[in-house]
Amino acid sequence: MKMFGRMMSCCVALLLTFSSVSAVRKLNSITHLRSVGSDISSQEDCLRLLHWFANTVDINTNDDIRLTFGPNLRDYGSHQYRNDEELLEALPRGYQYYSLGNIHREGSLRLPPHVIQSEQDDGNRARIIIRVREQNVDERISRIIDRVYITQHYEAAEHRKRDYDPKPTYGITTSLLRAIRRFPMDSDNINLLRSLRNRYRSDADDSQLSEIRNTWGHLACLGLLLFIVIQHTSA
Repeated sequence: MKMFGRMMSCCVALLLTFSSVSAVRKLNSITHLRSVGSDISSQEDCLRLLHWFANTVDINTNDDIRLTFGPNLRDYGSHQYRNDEELLEALPRGYQYYSLGNIHREGSLRLPPHVIQSEQDDGNRARIIIRVREQNVDERISRIIDRVYITQHYEAAEHRKRDYDPKPTYGITTSLLRAIRRFPMDSDNINLLRSLRNRYRSDADDSQLSEIRNTWGHLACLGLLLFIVIQHTSA
């Protein structure tokens, strides 16, 4: 009976572990991103941050995501994330979680103004969490990201502003990062905007594309991404 009890306890523990891990849904495409937009209250801030991240990291042909900055240096508002609230799965040996996007943390590299301004307007809640594995390669430290999450802190009214809200927490796949990278940070080419509109079946007409281009300037592709995701959500 004691052995049976221990087996039952182990089974329950495993079920709880699997349920907690599987609770973080993965987003694989722009379509998936559009479908969950209503879950993210600081939606535009999260999208701006995610767009910046996708266009900042390196992704090679093997789908390895490599950091181009130092999370230990507090670059881009980064700091170690301890997962105290067990939002994510327990860390394997040799891995570390980092949180990115806190505009109040000073580092040698800062987030671009269009991300900082958005965060200021909505209370500095949007975050990206990455799981990083460090390797020694030719006497250099190589940091490879094998998990990416988008999340946000609770609203101030929840009185849990230091914790992350599990509802708008999603795993971001390499496929989605590659899709977002099709919207570069430095282009207002109208032909590219038309191509992206058609690819993602947006109903933005040419006059709306011109308005996005005039409003957003070199960030016109980001403006179109926000239009595609947010307009679809609010429709």
